[in-house]
Amino acid sequence: MTLRVAIVGGGPAGIYAADILTKAADQGVDVSVDILERLPAPFGLVRYGVAPDHPRIKEIIKALQRVIAKPQVRFLGNVEYGVDVKIEDLREFYDAVVVSTGAMGDRDLGIPGEEHSLGAADFVSWYDAHPDVPQTWPLEATSVAVLGVGNVALDVARVLAKTGDEMLVTDIPPHVHAALKAKTITDVHVFARRGPAYAKFSPLELRELNHSPNVEVIVHPEGFDVDAHGMAHIAEHKSQKMVLNTLTSWVGAEPVGKPHRIHLHFAEAPVEILAEDGRVTTLRTERTHSPNADGNVEGTGEITDWDVQQVYRAIGYRSTALPGLPFDDRAAVIPNDGGRVLDLDGTPIPGTYVTGWIKRGPVGLIGHTKSDAAETVGHLLAETRQTATARRPEDVDAYFAERDLEVVTHTSWERLDAHEIALGEAEGRTRVKVATRAEMLEAGRA
Repeated sequence: MTLRVAIVGGGPAGIYAADILTKAADQGVDVSVDILERLPAPFGLVRYGVAPDHPRIKEIIKALQRVIAKPQVRFLGNVEYGVDVKIEDLREFYDAVVVSTGAMGDRDLGIPGEEHSLGAADFVSWYDAHPDVPQTWPLEATSVAVLGVGNVALDVARVLAKTGDEMLVTDIPPHVHAALKAKTITDVHVFARRGPAYAKFSPLELRELNHSPNVEVIVHPEGFDVDAHGMAHIAEHKSQKMVLNTLTSWVGAEPVGKPHRIHLHFAEAPVEILAEDGRVTTLRTERTHSPNADGNVEGTGEITDWDVQQVYRAIGYRSTALPGLPFDDRAAVIPNDGGRVLDLDGTPIPGTYVTGWIKRGPVGLIGHTKSDAAETVGHLLAETRQTATARRPEDVDAYFAERDLEVVTHTSWERLDAHEIALGEAEGRTRVKVATRAEMLEAGRA
């Protein structure tokens, strides 16, 4: 009898888990997989978390597309866990459930005035035309601050600094282009709590920062120090050395007079955001230093006030709790042992697994996601027994039909995909994203 598995979340983590499960036939196990995704489109953060001017990264969609097109896999979009289906229902239809809902929220800063800041994840969702976010975004500023030195922070800084017309070669829809074209931002200040030896962005992302003909990168020498601890850290991480080499080549470079600037500030920790009548007026930071080899920092007492009108938090994503499943609010993950979901008393919950960022936290690249999924699926295949009472795909279809839910199938997604590509061809672009859920569903019906 076929092993029935539900995967909740259609991003890379869930799709990789599906791919590994379908290869279980090599081990003599016949597996059928349903991927349940709350959006009418698959691919998660690859579609809604990668900056539109980075199409190279989105090439991974081709590989993910091949997985969801497999005959053993069904894509069931526009299905929201906790609203359209509960964990009890899934256990009736499937022998095992794998949760891979990722992380879409922003981590908090924990400083006074934080309520006046903007979340980088929210901004990314807006410029990537996520169907569940408003189509407007406040861009009334000339100088803004971005807190964090990961790749998301660089994406946010780059999109804020580039002109709207530069972004028109990407897949952004008209409302995003119009807002970016109308913005008045001239200076974007990126702040790192630690020194340059500990910057977390990748070498390629950093180098691409100054490729725009309208944006120059300024690395400020204040705080740009690499002590013995920093040198030891660089020696252990090849990519960190490449990042430092690029940053060093930019320190003290003569301005070339481009109309927009991205400023990189190191060893500056945010301590307060000041606002008047709800509008940001100042970011206050404190100079830091690293007294130990662990890279942690301490404040020096040297305070600087920065004249900015917006502050973006780009210090990491955060997962959210799911109905009917345990959640470690402090670590913002579903508690698990190698992907086996643990109950509050620490015992594994039969047939319930987790993979991706909601398993390990929002760290690591695609390679980590693959190995993560392999670990989880390994436990699933070794432990899962056939327990579903209504195990046919038709039973699932009937359940959603009874609730008058419009489920987006792989065929529906292919229609939406072709529609977006056609919109792009009309404008000489690769694609133009459809921005609302209603439009996405309509395109899938055509």
